[in-house]
Amino acid sequence: MSTQPPRTSASQGSNKVYQFKLVLLGESAVGKSSLVLRFVKDQFDDYRESTIGAAFLTQTISLDDNTTVKFEIWDTAGQERYKSLAPMYYRNANCAIVVYDITQTASLDKAKSWIKELQRQADPNIIIALAGNKSDLVSRRAISTQDAQAYAQEAGLLFFETSAKTTHNVSELFTAIAKKLPLEQIATSRNRNSLNQRQGVDLTQGNNTNGCAC
Repeated sequence: MSTQPPRTSASQGSNKVYQFKLVLLGESAVGKSSLVLRFVKDQFDDYRESTIGAAFLTQTISLDDNTTVKFEIWDTAGQERYKSLAPMYYRNANCAIVVYDITQTASLDKAKSWIKELQRQADPNIIIALAGNKSDLVSRRAISTQDAQAYAQEAGLLFFETSAKTTHNVSELFTAIAKKLPLEQIATSRNRNSLNQRQGVDLTQGNNTNGCAC
């Protein structure tokens, strides 16, 4: 299975910018778009319409003075009729966030199904995070933190409970993913010019993609 390589470039001195493709998956109405909107624009809308197909956004995270991670984010639709389109978005993804709603038991079952699909069909090195969204709705909780965390640990996933509404753990989720990405491997691969490892590409040479799709 071919994997879209993360891209890297030097900008302003020794600062390195590493670019990765990230996909969000999960049942409809669990808050995928709200998480992305909070992360990218620091906004929240109680009445967001359902995503059609997929939406594309970008955002960067500075890990330190010399390292910046840029996420190309694909926010996929959760409705069943769009499920067949999902492989187009996760097939070449470097990382994925699978979202469930802590107030809806069935949404965690759906998340587990997505995770199994990723582990079976996506790149074997993909980094997967499980996010239990709507942590602000404590009084309506249907899924315990302990149960979800135990599953995530068993499956080898990053795990966070988040709230796009209150911002709880939103930046922490994306930062944890950025820190887990194989930046050193990319640098080594680039230096060795190996075709068998992930290679970096200079973002200044027209490889950067901005805008929207679907």
